[in-house]
Amino acid sequence: MAKWYTQYAKVYDQEVGSIDNDVIEKVRAQIQLSSSSDPIISIVVIAYNEERKLLACLWSLAEQRCHLPMELIVINNNSTDQTESILKRLGVTYHNELKQGPGFARQCGLDQARGKFMLCVDGDTMYPPSYVETHVKVLDRPGVSATFSLWSFLPLARQSRTFLWFYEGLRDIYLNLQYIKRPELCVRGMVFSFKTDLGREVGFRTDIKRGEDGSMALGLKHYGKLKFIRSKEARALTGQNTLSADGSLANSFFVRLRKAIRSLSGLFSGKKHYHDEDSNKIE
Repeated sequence: MAKWYTQYAKVYDQEVGSIDNDVIEKVRAQIQLSSSSDPIISIVVIAYNEERKLLACLWSLAEQRCHLPMELIVINNNSTDQTESILKRLGVTYHNELKQGPGFARQCGLDQARGKFMLCVDGDTMYPPSYVETHVKVLDRPGVSATFSLWSFLPLARQSRTFLWFYEGLRDIYLNLQYIKRPELCVRGMVFSFKTDLGREVGFRTDIKRGEDGSMALGLKHYGKLKFIRSKEARALTGQNTLSADGSLANSFFVRLRKAIRSLSGLFSGKKHYHDEDSNKIE
């Protein structure tokens, strides 16, 4: 039986010119069908130079199984490649944010969102068909201000899937421990959702290079619970940019293991402020 991401993975990290035009037209049509003029859910994608991955991301979002009306918004964050051309070709609603950085891009999306719920998405990530529905069911509960879920990495050619599975398993254990007292540090922008009105009360920080997601989550704790969704129905699939920055998968594993060991003492203490160093999280 094919995995949910099989068809999306075929176009992931591919030159758009090499992709069959029928596929592009199919995605374009699905985006139009899934877009509502009166949305309850705003799916906000941020993209910086994602010309090779954006099609797979948007395809997965256009095929979401959700009974509530949605809008799909892409924030083109000053891309220098063909990202904007792809957005035009797909007919998706998009806005250009010229100030560089995820904080600026996500805030631009928040300013444009019309739905009651806002789901943050990264343009290099693919989402299972029940992702949106799973998040919103939890987010709509009384006393919940935000939700976040887990993610996996798309395996590379000739890479040990067993070792990758082992790495993700240990990381997930660490995140579950971190969630007890420091849930905001478990949040990643690509799998993060919140009630839009509360998000506007907090706003995304633009004065830090990374950590705008965790900072927003910390602010949202004042308005309700941050709920950790562990279901595979909400487990996204992304590329390995954050891992490959440290070389091989094995080297990435040991870099993160040392980081986790150093931060163990802080797992069981709360925090009232979010500093730039808090963005040094376990991926």
